[in-house]
Amino acid sequence: MVTPARRIAFEILRRVAAEGAYSGELLHARLSDSRTHIKREDAALITELTLGVLRWQRQLDFLIERQTAKPVAALDLEVLLALRLGLYQLRFLSRVPPSAAVNESVELVKAARKRSAAALVNAVLRKASRDPIEKLLPEALPPEKRLGILHSHPDWLVAHWLASFGESRTVALLAADNRAPRLACAVHQLAQRDAIEQELRHGGMDVEPGAWLRNALLVRGGNPAATESFRRGALSMQDEASQMVAHLLDVRARESVLDLCAAPGGKTAILARAAGPHSLVVAADLHFHRLLALGTTVARLDITSVRRVALDATTSLPFGRLFTKILLDAPCSGTGTLARNPEIRWRLQPQDLADLQRRQVALLKNAIGQLASGGRLVYSTCSLEPEENERVVDEALRDVSGFRRVSAISALRSHLREGADAARLFSPDGVFRTFPPEHGTDGFFAAAIERE
Repeated sequence: MVTPARRIAFEILRRVAAEGAYSGELLHARLSDSRTHIKREDAALITELTLGVLRWQRQLDFLIERQTAKPVAALDLEVLLALRLGLYQLRFLSRVPPSAAVNESVELVKAARKRSAAALVNAVLRKASRDPIEKLLPEALPPEKRLGILHSHPDWLVAHWLASFGESRTVALLAADNRAPRLACAVHQLAQRDAIEQELRHGGMDVEPGAWLRNALLVRGGNPAATESFRRGALSMQDEASQMVAHLLDVRARESVLDLCAAPGGKTAILARAAGPHSLVVAADLHFHRLLALGTTVARLDITSVRRVALDATTSLPFGRLFTKILLDAPCSGTGTLARNPEIRWRLQPQDLADLQRRQVALLKNAIGQLASGGRLVYSTCSLEPEENERVVDEALRDVSGFRRVSAISALRSHLREGADAARLFSPDGVFRTFPPEHGTDGFFAAAIERE
């Protein structure tokens, strides 16, 4: 008999692999469904198994190939997933009895109608080595391959980061990608902070102040979305770096605001609150269904000033007016969020960076054309790659005049908690950057541009 936690984790992993689904969205939908009544300890195990297997997939596959003497591509998906789940529990979860890890993986294969592979799964897991991975690696591997197996990342990305960040920062980044990221929440009214913190603690969660922002809380051991504070719009879940990007725009009351790639709406909500209920805030996105989700977000937060528009912002924009503030949080590789979205590392290919750069340049060129005189635009990504960051800004501004890059450090200072050093978040050239192992947030880039 397979426990519900392992069965659900197996199904989520199958959909991620077979359908290109995203683990975070599937976990949120399943664990937030009031009809399933999943126990808290089961929810924790489902999350650990799903994200753990995705983070350590390459190392697990190395061990599977070593044991079976065949490439993992030759295995049926259901068999491969059962082996990954079993190996992950054996090597990374000390509280799971080895017999449970083996037996339930065998039962998963049987339940998936792959009975003929049950003996293989049983044999591989029972004979699986418990030796440290360093002892199992061949000698004289290239640095990117050795680090790629040790830290479970693709070779090309490790090589790219070694060239960009050097060895010590790359190793720190690889390790950070394999740790569960801290869950940050935004408290929308500071006066309610103590009461919300108390509610979270009563719900069995561990709570501490945000690392950077006055209105942020860091939460462990529960689901803030299940609280009354979340339902009534007093609280949202949003990484601190993501919140800070919106603050860089320095929106004032009654300003006109364009959020050009707005979904899912966390930054839109920050901008709309700063502009006030009588302002014009336009939230645009390519996908209509994502705008529907954004509408749900702003409705929960009781924000009524947002106007939603579905459009392709790489083409000519349809607005007959200019905006004083524009946020372009561009679609990107997401390499700053690999701890939170581990499947991205297995889907991303080297050529994707060039393809994304072309799209991002087109977006930014169109966006700056909508900026009013004296206005500010913030271009941001959750990518660590220069191809999607500095090079996009350089190319978009190369053939235009009347625009200048500025530092937005002063706009952020008023939102930081006491003792937080804003200078640590900005490069000497005034660009906002967060690096997961150094700042404890997702990795973000943001550049502020003003029209003279």
